[in-house]
Amino acid sequence: MNSSLIDQGIDLMLFGMGTVFVFLALLIVITSVMSKIIVTWFPEKVVEAPTRKKKPAITGAAIAPATLKIIQAAVEQHRQRQ
Repeated sequence: MNSSLIDQGIDLMLFGMGTVFVFLALLIVITSVMSKIIVTWFPEKVVEAPTRKKKPAITGAAIAPATLKIIQAAVEQHRQRQ
């Protein structure tokens, strides 16, 4: 009786593993076919990347002298605190 119970367990295990293997194999095949169909019928549109506008470089001449002195004073005050 034990051997038949073990045989039934092995049969059930093989049937279950076979079912899962067949299901996963079909899933892979169907997904691959769907992917090829989508790529063929609905190709991706090529979108060009927008070009960035260059920002003008800020130079000492672009900042008013009064503003520059205020910034320098603030930096000096900050450095003295540390």
